[in-house]
Amino acid sequence: MGSAKVTDWQGRHVTVAGLGVSGVPAAKVLHARGAIVTVVNDGDDERARAQAAELEALGITVRLGDGATLPEGTELIVTAPGWKPDKPLFTAARAAGIEIWGDVELAWRLRGPDAAPWLAVTGTNGKTTTVQMLASILKAAGLRTAAVGNIGVSLLDTVLGDEEYDVLAVELSSYQLHWAPSLRAHSAVVLNLAPDHLDWHGSMEAYAADKGRIYEGNRVACVYNVADKLTEELVRQADVEEGCRAIGFTLGTPGPSQLGVVDGILVDRAFVENRRQNAQELAEVSDVNPPAPHNIANALAAAALARAFGVPATAVRDGLRNFTPDAHRIAHVADVGGVAYIDDSKATNTHAAEASLASYESIVWIAGGLAKGAAFDELVAKSAKRLRGVVLIGADRALIRDALARHAPEVPVVDLDRTDTGAMLAAVQEARRLAVEGDTVLLAPACASMDMFANYNKRGDAFAQAVRELGA
Repeated sequence: MGSAKVTDWQGRHVTVAGLGVSGVPAAKVLHARGAIVTVVNDGDDERARAQAAELEALGITVRLGDGATLPEGTELIVTAPGWKPDKPLFTAARAAGIEIWGDVELAWRLRGPDAAPWLAVTGTNGKTTTVQMLASILKAAGLRTAAVGNIGVSLLDTVLGDEEYDVLAVELSSYQLHWAPSLRAHSAVVLNLAPDHLDWHGSMEAYAADKGRIYEGNRVACVYNVADKLTEELVRQADVEEGCRAIGFTLGTPGPSQLGVVDGILVDRAFVENRRQNAQELAEVSDVNPPAPHNIANALAAAALARAFGVPATAVRDGLRNFTPDAHRIAHVADVGGVAYIDDSKATNTHAAEASLASYESIVWIAGGLAKGAAFDELVAKSAKRLRGVVLIGADRALIRDALARHAPEVPVVDLDRTDTGAMLAAVQEARRLAVEGDTVLLAPACASMDMFANYNKRGDAFAQAVRELGA
């Protein structure tokens, strides 16, 4: 089954693991190609039953509440990315020598012979922003493109749709990469690596290895973060096509085969003639929105992938100028009484919060939520000198409070012992009390939101609403 082409699905017994965003389209696509599809799903809730009814109406078998047993006759499993590798279903499949693909692998295999190449992006933080910047740059160069993948746009729908593309900007999570053994990108980047999703991968080593899969078989460029040695090591380990180059990006002055920053200018010393002597100006730091250090790094990574695809320097500048970041990513909400209020609710882990805190000099920090097993000592130690005060909310705030006691004992801390929806207004009011003119009140929780809010968007909205009430 390893090289299954579009034509030979007829009569194949395929098990789709999981309904949801990826499972339903995968089941429909395979069924339409003549495969005999069985969908298995752990849950048996209202949403699952509705999705099951939709598939059963097409003649697809669905087993709800049983995601552990391998259906008889299975020749291939196509899984939702979130299913953990140690599930009994997969153990049974491996024992029987049955291949397991994710939806990304399925999309890759179903691409037509003239399909658009993929410029692929992964990393612990910054993926979505980088992919959107990349798509903006490619569009500025007049290319037909789309930002797809883990960003919420189905790769299956994209590669099988009627729209024709010149190139795709593809965001990939570590889960998706784990289940995509034959993916081969034109060029790819690992933006950064910090401990995340270790409960799923089992170890930092396994997590890094799955991220590193994005470099396998790259044709033109493996882009890495000069400041993150792990990303460079993954490039060294990758088995790439002859002639593929390692391209670094740095916030400092770039060496040959790198992109970097010189006197407020983003410059390219990788995709130029005589890169030992020459550099190409791409854009100004002020063209990056917002021009926070970690976001400049995102812009350099996007520029490197675009340049690897042959995009001119002017398109990098125009694409960055045209780019507007998604909500809740270092978004400036308002200035009230000489204090800036910044919503970075998307900073749901310590690595993202550290980048956010590094962007400002004097901060009243609003933090807390669900820690997902994280430790906060390193984050607090690195950021202590910038903290004017801290307001803590959420279920696991004691972990941050203890780290502050150890590494920033002189910083005043307000511990809000409440998880109701009104807690955010109270947090913003406390932050205002601690702040003085010139300070930044920064919501960068370093935690997930689900203890108090449906998602990080709702948390950011609550913060913005509270700031507006202050202003009024």
